Amino acid sequence: MDAPARRERMAVAGRLRSHGITPTAQRVRVGQVLFACDQHLSADEVLRRLRAEGARVSKATVYNTLNLFATRGLLRVLNLDASRSAFDSNIAPHFHYYVENTGELIDVSPGDIEFSRLPTLPPGTESLGVEVVIRLRRTD
Repeated sequence: MDAPARRERMAVAGRLRSHGITPTAQRVRVGQVLFACDQHLSADEVLRRLRAEGARVSKATVYNTLNLFATRGLLRVLNLDASRSAFDSNIAPHFHYYVENTGELIDVSPGDIEFSRLPTLPPGTESLGVEVVIRLRRTD
């Protein structure tokens, strides 16, 4: 393994440790795919990329790892419809455009959306955040 690849693996392992996750080889490989850049990937897309790199990993391992990463705050889960979820490696506050007929997700800056007020929360609850997905359809 060359020095840049070793540094990347160590950086991902450190990121996992900082979120209380034991950095197994498979978790580090999933992290390398996800954290290469800010992106929105389904579990199947992660699995395809791993297998294209020659990794031997099961679908269950990918799903379990993605859900663990999401639970520990490394990813955001975007439930787009009943059959499609994506994992967003950009955990900074932001919103999304979802182009339904292409499956494309596009980040929207929080400064581009303005709320004049939110409804009063039900008693005994606290707000964990606001998620906005603006659904689009390509017409060209």
